[in-house]
Amino acid sequence: MRYFRNYLFLLYFFVTPIVAQTLAPDVLARSVTEDVLAIIKADKEIQLGNQKKMLELVDAKVLPHFSFASMTQLAMGRNWRQANVEQQQQLIAEFRTLLVRTYTAALTQYKNQTVQYKPVRMAPGDTDVVVQSLVKPVSGAPVAVDLNMEKTDIGWKVYNVKIEGISLVENYRNTFNSEIQKNGVDGLIKSLAEKNRSNAQVTQK
Repeated sequence: MRYFRNYLFLLYFFVTPIVAQTLAPDVLARSVTEDVLAIIKADKEIQLGNQKKMLELVDAKVLPHFSFASMTQLAMGRNWRQANVEQQQQLIAEFRTLLVRTYTAALTQYKNQTVQYKPVRMAPGDTDVVVQSLVKPVSGAPVAVDLNMEKTDIGWKVYNVKIEGISLVENYRNTFNSEIQKNGVDGLIKSLAEKNRSNAQVTQK
């Protein structure tokens, strides 16, 4: 997971929902990434690792551009059907909180990397695309980062991230499967809630 966190900073979208509806997915990702990186460079508190301030930024500007329902369903795999509607909503809420804190921690790791996006390949009417990019560190080899995005009534949303071909969301599937086999869906919900409480306490210190 540490490898994922090092390159997740580019996922943070800073754009109004109205504008987001009118942009192609690759244009949206590129323009927003440029805006966010400029903000990070200008904000000394964020550069010093102020996670509370980062959480506020993420909550206000990032979350509207992620499909946490799709991300949770992808992470759950076949176990999604075992959960009733109430459990599904609880899973989405807890997984959302977990991912947001993971992304927030990653965003504080920004160290002057640059991001190069490739033109997206899509046909008219496509509603599911992959936006490919290369994250280039100051030194070392570039890292391939792909965003799976789906078109919704309110614009394009990210539902998965692949770093060097490895899915961030699907990376949770084995852990989820193991917990469900041991303690059921409620056991997974409890486990996620406990982890989120622990992470929140660390952030407040």
